[in-house]
Amino acid sequence: MMGGVRLEAITWERLTDATADRIAGLTAADGGPWLRVAVDGAPAAPTAELARDLSEALRIRGRPVLVVGSAGFWRPASLRYEYGKRDPDAYYDRWLDTGALWREVFDPLDPGAGGTGRVLPDLWDPVTDRATRSPYAELPRGGVLLLHGALLLGHWFPFDLSVHLRLSPAALARRTQEDDHWTLPAFARYEDEVGPGEAADVVVRMDDPRHPAWHRPEP
Repeated sequence: MMGGVRLEAITWERLTDATADRIAGLTAADGGPWLRVAVDGAPAAPTAELARDLSEALRIRGRPVLVVGSAGFWRPASLRYEYGKRDPDAYYDRWLDTGALWREVFDPLDPGAGGTGRVLPDLWDPVTDRATRSPYAELPRGGVLLLHGALLLGHWFPFDLSVHLRLSPAALARRTQEDDHWTLPAFARYEDEVGPGEAADVVVRMDDPRHPAWHRPEP
């Protein structure tokens, strides 16, 4: 059980296939030709791996896919660390450049904004702290954007489907590297302010990653 919701045990393979089937059958909420899907979870959760597996499953189903990691849209270090390198509120509020995501990823997939499908897959390398200078990628009509990373919900991003990889506070603390424990208050705040377990369309409980369980309300 999770907050009164019954969870169903599932394998990662079945979860991937069922989620890909659901995505392949979706119509964009704005009536446009592209779908936008979130794979949300703390760094301790395998969001990149699930996004990769979903992309492969969707391509088998004939859907073009573009996978984007939100860390490629973090702000430069001078802005991220304005209040110090270990400020959980800055991590929550300031690290992700939501304006750049709207401009470079979501607006190009918005038919109402004259979207062309020409998306920038990343903007800034947080390791080198330099612009990536990546070329734009063309997502064909009928394509699917898979955006993965932490703290993605609650920004009014126009997701057609959201998947949240959920860890209990104890599991999150246990699986987060000790040097990153300073981020834990940010995820507690995320729970309080956004409630990703209730906000997401698909919730996967993965305190034990070998035995995931999920809840997926019918569309």
